[in-house]
Amino acid sequence: MNAIQPSNPKAMLWSGRALTFLIVAMLTFSAAMKFSMIEDVTKEFTRLGYQQNVIIAIGVAELACAVIYLIPQTAILGAILLTGYLGGAIATHVRVGDSFIGPAVGGVLVWLAIFLREPRLRRLIPLRSA
Repeated sequence: MNAIQPSNPKAMLWSGRALTFLIVAMLTFSAAMKFSMIEDVTKEFTRLGYQQNVIIAIGVAELACAVIYLIPQTAILGAILLTGYLGGAIATHVRVGDSFIGPAVGGVLVWLAIFLREPRLRRLIPLRSA
């Protein structure tokens, strides 16, 4: 079976970059909300079963994963770290009976973006034709 060759690698690259920008912007905003420690954020963390003293640490972890994901040389490691981070978010929401669709979609988008912008990953995990 032959790997499907991208018809326009530049379009894939720029689509991946645009999606990456949106993902990193979302994660940066989320981390900023944690750093702000506004009342709504602290109430939500309490509802989810977390103590207030971990909110900043979770924000730092989120921002660090996003930065690692943004740097081309470490992007695949960043995707792996974000998978773990978002997996924890999914587990938290499942534990309290909330919808976990947001972090699940986020995880899929993280890998779609890195797949589009990273030819090394496309060679490692090629799409195959019948």
